Amino acid sequence: MRTADFDYDLPPDLIAQRPAPERDHSRLLVFHRDARRLEHRRFRELPDFLRAGDMLVLNNSQVIPARLRGVNARSGGRCEALLLEENACNDWWVMLRPGKRARVGTQIAFHDANSGAMEIRAVVVETNDEGHRRLCFSGTADIRLALERLGEVPLPPYLTRADASDRKEDKERYQTVFAKSAGSIAAPTAGLHFTEPLLNEIRARGVKTCFVTLHVGLGTFAPVKTETISAHKLHEEHYELDEETSQAVNEAKAAGRRVIAVGTTTVRVLESVAAQNGGRLAAGAGRTRIFIYPPCPFKIADALLTNFHLPRSTLLMLVSAFVAPGETRGRELILTAYREAIRERYRFFSYGDAMLIL
Repeated sequence: MRTADFDYDLPPDLIAQRPAPERDHSRLLVFHRDARRLEHRRFRELPDFLRAGDMLVLNNSQVIPARLRGVNARSGGRCEALLLEENACNDWWVMLRPGKRARVGTQIAFHDANSGAMEIRAVVVETNDEGHRRLCFSGTADIRLALERLGEVPLPPYLTRADASDRKEDKERYQTVFAKSAGSIAAPTAGLHFTEPLLNEIRARGVKTCFVTLHVGLGTFAPVKTETISAHKLHEEHYELDEETSQAVNEAKAAGRRVIAVGTTTVRVLESVAAQNGGRLAAGAGRTRIFIYPPCPFKIADALLTNFHLPRSTLLMLVSAFVAPGETRGRELILTAYREAIRERYRFFSYGDAMLIL
């Protein structure tokens, strides 16, 4: 299949620039696969589609303040670094902008968001074929410990913010209420709609909630640049799956109860681990670069809660596979649903509305 097959036109004003007034006040487009029927609801009504015995699996990864602002120590030019992956303490791969002039040996001083001080520095020690820079930090025992005062919420580029004061809301809202394990550079956005009262209501209906961890990185949001989707290679992302979740999901599958994945990142953990263990889950940690697109089958996830995704993205390809497992018609089915969402003025992308695929 071609990457261009997953393109669609989206009016710019439907890209949600701000979250809904309350997390669970977003809209919910329900896709009934068996009947090929769409239903327009509110996210607050999600419990209506759940039943006792269901397993609701969520990604508890926590977004870190991964965007740093600095100055080239030689030229004085401003730059911005997005932390991508930690190699060791104070040793990170980053996406540096502008990066063309940041050759090996370039030194960068980073701003403290509160005091304006620049005691933390880094030097470029390596570059790779993708244009990323490897930085070694100094002036702190561990750059992770300085991120709360040094870093900013790493919002996607389509979310525009005028200045630091304009980003205050994002510190809370670009994080799920159940975030626990720090490591993501982008939010697992399907989970942003949940509140603690809503989760408690879901549990009161006999639905069990459990968690996986996938630290969202380039593997999730890097654009597909190849002409055919099969030629695209995902970046590896770290995941963790504990014994409680793996056992609960295995028991649910054995009993014929539904496993409902919250987010494409959760699906990737479940299906990646199942592919390594004969269709069952096993506790452990590792790295995955699983790329799911039509006509991929699914071994674990029976339903999917997700947001509306960018054109030509690996996430759109995954949900296209999910609406018609093992078939290629999912692409047209999902694009038809997206056209309906556009007509009904749903809000798209990270802070946008949600879709439930049953």
